[in-house]
Amino acid sequence: MSGDHLHNDSQIEADFRLNDSHKHKDKHKDREHRHKEHKKDKEKDREKSKHSNSEHKDSEKKHKEKEKTKHKDGSSEKHKDKHKDRDKEKRKEEKIRASGDAKIKKEKENGFSSPPRIKDEPEDDGYFAPPKEDIKPLKRPRDEDDADYKPKKIKTEDIKKEKKRKLEEEEDGKLKKPKNKDKDKKVPEPDSKKKKPKKEEEQKWKWWEEERYPEGIKWKFLEHKGPVFAPPYEPLPESVKFYYDGKVMKLSPKAEEVATFFAKMLDHEYTTKEVFRKNFFKDWRKEMTNEEKNIITNLSKCDFTQMSQYFKAQTEARKQMSKEEKLKIKEENEKLLKEYGFCVMDNHKERIANFKIEPPGLFRGRGNHPKMGMLKRRIMPEDIIINCSKDAKVPSPPPGHKWKEVRHDNKVTWLVSWTENIQGSIKYIMLNPSSRIKGEKDWQKYETARRLKKCVDKIRNQYREDWKSKEMKVRQRAVALYFIDKLALRAGNEKEEGETADTVGCCSLRVEHINLHPELDGQEYVVEFDFLGKDSIRYYNKVPVEKRVFKNLQLFMENKQPEDDLFDRLNTAILNKHLQDLMEGLTAKVFRTYNASITLQQQLKELTAPDENIPAKILSYNRANRAVAILCNHQRAPPKTFEKSMMNLQSKIDAKKEQLADARKDLKSAKADAKVMKDAKTKKVVESKKKAVQRLEEQLMKLEVQATDREENKQIALGTSKLNYLDPRISVAWCKKWGVPIEKIYNKTQREKFAWAIDMADEDYEF
Repeated sequence: MSGDHLHNDSQIEADFRLNDSHKHKDKHKDREHRHKEHKKDKEKDREKSKHSNSEHKDSEKKHKEKEKTKHKDGSSEKHKDKHKDRDKEKRKEEKIRASGDAKIKKEKENGFSSPPRIKDEPEDDGYFAPPKEDIKPLKRPRDEDDADYKPKKIKTEDIKKEKKRKLEEEEDGKLKKPKNKDKDKKVPEPDSKKKKPKKEEEQKWKWWEEERYPEGIKWKFLEHKGPVFAPPYEPLPESVKFYYDGKVMKLSPKAEEVATFFAKMLDHEYTTKEVFRKNFFKDWRKEMTNEEKNIITNLSKCDFTQMSQYFKAQTEARKQMSKEEKLKIKEENEKLLKEYGFCVMDNHKERIANFKIEPPGLFRGRGNHPKMGMLKRRIMPEDIIINCSKDAKVPSPPPGHKWKEVRHDNKVTWLVSWTENIQGSIKYIMLNPSSRIKGEKDWQKYETARRLKKCVDKIRNQYREDWKSKEMKVRQRAVALYFIDKLALRAGNEKEEGETADTVGCCSLRVEHINLHPELDGQEYVVEFDFLGKDSIRYYNKVPVEKRVFKNLQLFMENKQPEDDLFDRLNTAILNKHLQDLMEGLTAKVFRTYNASITLQQQLKELTAPDENIPAKILSYNRANRAVAILCNHQRAPPKTFEKSMMNLQSKIDAKKEQLADARKDLKSAKADAKVMKDAKTKKVVESKKKAVQRLEEQLMKLEVQATDREENKQIALGTSKLNYLDPRISVAWCKKWGVPIEKIYNKTQREKFAWAIDMADEDYEF
């Protein structure tokens, strides 16, 4: 094998010299003379290599200098007589063999058994010399297929081809990858890959494993960029006209802006309501000039049609935007989010929930709100209170403006606040639900509900005893607490008449909101509730109650008018004070959270079957969730697209049934063939047809489960209870126990919100 390598070495060196001679045409005698000198030098070098490595290195330098001199002089040309060349090569090969192991060692050190290394920069003559120090020895000898490989002289224009060939050889394992060479450095990993672990680390901050701050302290350091204000008003084009009493009228900028708010809602039901129209016109006139006030005296004579059509056209144009335009808007929003959507709280980057100030518009409200149609004014920097730490950089207000106030209150969680003009309520910019502050609040809420579980029986016995109290105040409190516990009613707050919609809770129920039935639908002592709860959602329920509760309600209603309070000696403050005496931290809302969570846990145990597949288990989960939503009266109006989506789903089910019928026919036919043929091939066909049928059956079942789920949830809002009243650890434990992917229950945003629960709960968790 060493002979082959020596022969290969001699061929490479001879060819290298011969190829070089193409560019240098001189006399034949000069070439022979210099060739002999070179051979003598090489023989001396070989002898020296037997004695010491240091001498070998010197010979390498000497040899390299000789070759460089030879190249510069251009002393040789191609010999035309091939026979003489072969004789010379044979003589040289014999002499090389005589050097034995020393030559093998030198050969490996020089690395000539592989293609010569290319320098990054060309020599003066336009060629690349093979720098020996750049070439690494091979791990194994060259294969027989590679023995005839002869490297050609490489010109500067062939660099790319040489690089490509070397890369291919490296992939095949033929070359050892050079170390610390600029041209052969590994391609650096993309920035996204480098930054990804950092991103994951940020998301996986386990704040729940850290020591909590003292009671009342929310943070120690807080810095943010402040809010993003609504963009300024852009006047309508001259072609868009406003008409009053059939005549074109040019509005002042302020009046025009408010008019556009009404025009955008022209097709909405709100603009037909008398209260809405009255409130709008009153506030609109406040923005008009004196001249406009004198002319515009009747809203019915105003024609907003062209304005409305203009905004509809803009909406359609946004829908028809190209991908590039949408991408540009997306990039702008991402840039805004990056700058304003995060804050630094106690050395951690936290996401802000709503960093944009709501733009001006018309107030809608829930239900028949008495203030609907009023103008929500534009919020200015002078309305804004900034909250940050003393050692933080205070966000800069827009040029020409200043903040109302800058506070440093670490006992509150908000970053920015202002007072809105409709109801005088305070609005806040706060952290995202996935933040530490929000997560701690949720965790504490569910832990308080779990503490209630330990003393709920004692509390229930107490209010049952109070039903018989001699004090009317105590009896009313006990009956109200019974409703809050049994029906998960909200406590209800006192409200100023005419300021808000007519919504009530337990403590603010009026006589007109209930009807008593000694017997109804085969049940005794039935109470019929009918009132508007939070967000003007109707609560209607017929509930059988205990006899003593029924008798007390009859007593409370005696000699009262329909508009009188049912619990006239009770309010929310009195009720909550009593609850605090029963258990620290107990409020009416804790009862609601406790009953929602315990109901979910019980329903999951009853509805989940071990042998069900994943879609069936998810249906069971949604049914358990639905039971909670019904208990908490989380209703919704059926989506506008509900019928259409159900029709599309039904068509998918019908198509899948047809596919399944065809697959079953194919299976039946394959089984018949297998009985006749009785060979391995037909058996395989039968097995594949069986799998196809099973797959289609699973797909059909999944679609049918989806249809059932949609129909059952048509008017029920599952999300509210899932996010606000159900301990997430119950759902996480259920998923882990039954092998249901957590992604099927919580989406990405919800998983971020409940990261603490996902990490904390195991399959044995009990609420």
